[in-house]
Amino acid sequence: MKAMVLCAGLGTRLRPLTERWPKPAMPFLGQPLLRYHLAVLKAAGVTEVGINTHHLPDTMAAVARAECERAGLPLHVVHEPVIQGTGGGIRGLRDFLSGEDFLVFNGDILFPVDLKPVVAAHRESGAVATMVLLPMPEGEKYAAVEADAGGQVRRIAGYGPGGEGLKPWHFTGVHVMSPSVFDFMTAEGPEDINREVYVRVMQAGLQVRGHAVDAYWSDLGMPSRYLATVRDVLEGRVPLQALGKDSPLAGLKAGADGAWVHPEARVEGTVRGPAYVGSGSMVDAGATVGPGVSVGPGARVGQGARLERCAVFEETQVSPGEFLTEVLAWGPHRVPAPLTGR
Repeated sequence: MKAMVLCAGLGTRLRPLTERWPKPAMPFLGQPLLRYHLAVLKAAGVTEVGINTHHLPDTMAAVARAECERAGLPLHVVHEPVIQGTGGGIRGLRDFLSGEDFLVFNGDILFPVDLKPVVAAHRESGAVATMVLLPMPEGEKYAAVEADAGGQVRRIAGYGPGGEGLKPWHFTGVHVMSPSVFDFMTAEGPEDINREVYVRVMQAGLQVRGHAVDAYWSDLGMPSRYLATVRDVLEGRVPLQALGKDSPLAGLKAGADGAWVHPEARVEGTVRGPAYVGSGSMVDAGATVGPGVSVGPGARVGQGARLERCAVFEETQVSPGEFLTEVLAWGPHRVPAPLTGR
């Protein structure tokens, strides 16, 4: 089975971090976010992966090559000089994906889910596509996917034929598709898979189905959500077993308070869990790290600095005496990431 990871987004809400990394290549607890996607896809039976690139294409392709080589998955890359949207992006890999059912995975989420039952249900249903769904997160304003009692999607973000007795769901950004989906795409130009391509499928009387799962899901596309996801992992709210050896905490031993310190980190100050201190990082004497802090590989926390509820990216220097809270720190940048209400 083949899969595509959508990697062409601009990541405007995460600037300036995305001036260095495309979102799927961003470090998350010491590893590229893409590593977690590949672990989920490989566990579902995927044997080859394709990506599309647009923003920072060389960086994205280099990270994808390294991660796919690590995972033992052949990689196919298509560059989009003009961004094509989700539908156009998938169409760009038509030659690679056609032939059998395939998976599509958004590149900016953390979603350690077992997709094998979803693939099996899709194949049994004969649907053109199956959207992986969750109950609508409380307090969020995501566009709803509305499905009938039998699981057939009838409306997406207000588009589609509709019907009676529909229930709103949250779309996770993961689909299973049959090659017939390409018959409903335009020949060229940007288009949206949900609001345009799937609407055409439904209007033709064919099936787009929803498959509800019970799993942790987070969108890392905003600073506050990125930091909230770090906190969720450190506080044990994310089942990481599905990631196996690719879990960010694999091979590390936590302290009694949940302080995960890499054996190649140098800690002369204090680390208060839950916290993560990555390989090659340094916490100088008198510095306090935690709770709710991630310190990336090669970062240094200067003497007397105090960090609470923040993420420090790789190779970043925290100045002596500096106080950081609810920010993402990369190089000289301190990006506000308020956790209020989360």
